[in-house]
Amino acid sequence: MANLPKTEKEPLDGLPDAELAARAARGDQAAFERIMRRHNRTLFRTARAILRNDEEAEDALQEGYLQAYGAMAGFRGDAKLSTWLARIVANQALQRLRKRERRAQILPLQTSDDFEPGLEESVHMKSDQGPEAAAQGGELRRVLEKQIDALPDSYRAVFVLRAVEELTVEETAAILLIPEATVRSRFFRARSLLREALALKIDLACEDAFAFDGERCDRVVAFVLNHLKAQENP
Repeated sequence: MANLPKTEKEPLDGLPDAELAARAARGDQAAFERIMRRHNRTLFRTARAILRNDEEAEDALQEGYLQAYGAMAGFRGDAKLSTWLARIVANQALQRLRKRERRAQILPLQTSDDFEPGLEESVHMKSDQGPEAAAQGGELRRVLEKQIDALPDSYRAVFVLRAVEELTVEETAAILLIPEATVRSRFFRARSLLREALALKIDLACEDAFAFDGERCDRVVAFVLNHLKAQENP
């Protein structure tokens, strides 16, 4: 059976960024697609960190890619391609952020005509105590409670009395019938264990933070490629 011809994408997978950039500068959109798919998640997270909004971050990413494609001939390899792209995307995100801030200044939420003394403060207090904030606080509390429950018995008792109940070292020692030095050492150890456990959870959560799933990746790539094709065939 004859060997099937290789697809166009196969030889691109192993190429370094510099070679892909050189090909993209010559108008090779397949090479540019490989660049986008290789760096999509990092660049999306860059924009998302600035804008704190998925949709705006996606728009900034798309505009950044279009700008990068047009400027690809100017990439000299002085910095990594990912760094060069991230600067472009970050600049797009910052531009959007500045526009958002200007709109907020031009269109204040409340005019002086309908201002009531104390109203602004009460609105902030209500927003801080809204359902979303309460849910986030509840989730954080549950995570903390679960990690406290996972502490060894002797450490957990000391931690709850000292940190949760805010008892003194002397009071804790008297309740648990252990020396004050033991209270101090166990409390120190309990806090260390909690820090390690919570840090691990945060590290694991960061792996999936601001997920750039396959659908979003495909949508960004399709948008940019369609836009480039439309420019070639007006």
